[in-house]
Amino acid sequence: MEISLAAETVFRIGSFPVTNTLIASVFTALVIGLLAFALGRRKPSLKPRGFQNLMEGIVAWLLGLMDGITGNRQLTKKMFPFVTTIFLFVVISNWIGIFPGFGTIGIREVHQGEEVLVPFFRSVNADLNFTLALAIVSVVATNVLGIVVLGAFKFAGKFFVNPFKNPIGAFVGLLELIGELAKLLSFSFRLFGNIFAGEVLLVVIASLIPYVAPLPFYFLEIFVGFIQAFVFAVLTLVFMRVATVEAEH
Repeated sequence: MEISLAAETVFRIGSFPVTNTLIASVFTALVIGLLAFALGRRKPSLKPRGFQNLMEGIVAWLLGLMDGITGNRQLTKKMFPFVTTIFLFVVISNWIGIFPGFGTIGIREVHQGEEVLVPFFRSVNADLNFTLALAIVSVVATNVLGIVVLGAFKFAGKFFVNPFKNPIGAFVGLLELIGELAKLLSFSFRLFGNIFAGEVLLVVIASLIPYVAPLPFYFLEIFVGFIQAFVFAVLTLVFMRVATVEAEH
């Protein structure tokens, strides 16, 4: 049994290492693209039925959920594509990561005198590089939206306050600035920790009692994968909403 904290390099393109999590992320993007293409080819009906009705119901539910947080349908429409994309990518990559073959099919290599398995595919969110990159994208997009909605000067006023005129406001602004950096750590390590722990749990259980014993844990990972994607997306939405509120409010 071999458990690696870092993503393993499967092959290289020149000096660029292609890891198993990078391959899995490309595969996830292809799955989402194929689903979008399949949905786009369907001619929408004024009286939706079947799959179209299901999709419209999900979109309506998401819009209603986001309206409850933003309190503004126009603001919801601005955030909806970004937040929903994050949710879909994270949840699909989490679920794909528990498919048979992930972490078990690969090539044998000798590392430090020992033969180890380098899998071709590994759960995307079990790579801290990816979760950190996703956290950076989320935080940067949040601040960009705040600047677009409030304007650069009003948005900067949340963080930079004259300490001689308003010392308490300056201290709160400093805390807000530190909080933006803390989001990167909380976002990335929360998602990485939960998915990596699930990956390790499945490997350990499968090595001890294969076939039957891991089944309940697979269902648990399906649930955890959904919850982690939902939490990441909702927190991004909440932070975006906060970023669009003026400092005095």
